[in-house]
Formats: sequence, structure tokens, C-alpha cells
Amino acid sequence: MTHEPVPVHELVVSLRPLLTAEAAAETLGSGTEPGDLEQAVWLRLLERLDACGPPPDPPGWLRRAVRTEARRIRRRARRETALTGDPAGTGHHDPEGLALAAARRRALRDAVRRLPGRCPELMEALLSPRDPTYREIAGELGISQGGIGPERSRCLGCLRRLLTREVAAR
Repeated sequence: MTHEPVPVHELVVSLRPLLTAEAAAETLGSGTEPGDLEQAVWLRLLERLDACGPPPDPPGWLRRAVRTEARRIRRRARRETALTGDPAGTGHHDPEGLALAAARRRALRDAVRRLPGRCPELMEALLSPRDPTYREIAGELGISQGGIGPERSRCLGCLRRLLTREVAAR
């Protein structure tokens, strides 16, 4: 018995309530609009349909896509906050604030370059504007994907000690 592929319209109609619920749950208290997350997931679904057809398990695929897109949105928001130097998220972009933020980024990058061992490479990969996945970082650096988390923790500890000493010296 062969299964006829579900028409795109029926797939969208059947997934809409699940996507609405998953997006609302994933964005609760995060400051992210559920509609933005829904839009990103619909776009991913359309790209997938165009590339290789409907997923074999549409509800499972949708849940994973919601989590993936929510993480991507949160990382982007954190990166944008870090780049603007506006930790309170007030939206002020005065020249002095921008100059101070640029100085903090330079100081951080300089400190990262002085870390021991593979830490500079790993931290640069983690700070990359490309926002690579652990799998991509592991491939680039030739280390296991499972080793990235512990290595990152060790590197952050070194970075924290290095920056603490520098701040105390000033």
C-alpha cells in the first residue's frame, strides 16, 4: 500500500495549531514574539519542502524546528545586545556607549588571544558571527562534539581569571 503525499495546504493546516502552541510555550517570558518564531519555522518548512519534500514525521520535525529556531533567535538577541553594549536593552546607541562597547569587544578579543592551548581557537569559533553549531565547531577544530562543552567551561574559567587579574591591576 503506498501513501499519497499530503498536499502542502493540508500539511500547513494540520500543523498550524501545534506550531502556535509550541511557539507560545518556547517564547514564554523570553521577550520574543511567538509570531516571529512561527514565521521562521514556516520558512524552514517551505525550504525543506522545496529541497526534499515533507518530513516523514511532521509533528516531530515541527517540534525540533521550533526549538532550533528559538535557540537561533535567542543567540541572535544575545549577540545583538553584546554588540550594542546595551545590556539593559534600552535601545540607546549614543556615540559614547558605542565607543565603550567597541573597547570592551577589543579587550575581550585581546584577552581571548592570550588564553592557553586551544582556547583561543575555540572561543573565536564560539564568538563567531556565523553562529556555528557544536558539530561545525568540532569539525573545524578537529575535536569531538562532546568535548566542546567541557573545553569551553575550562576556557571560560581561564578567561575569567585573566580578566579578573587585569581589572584588579587597573
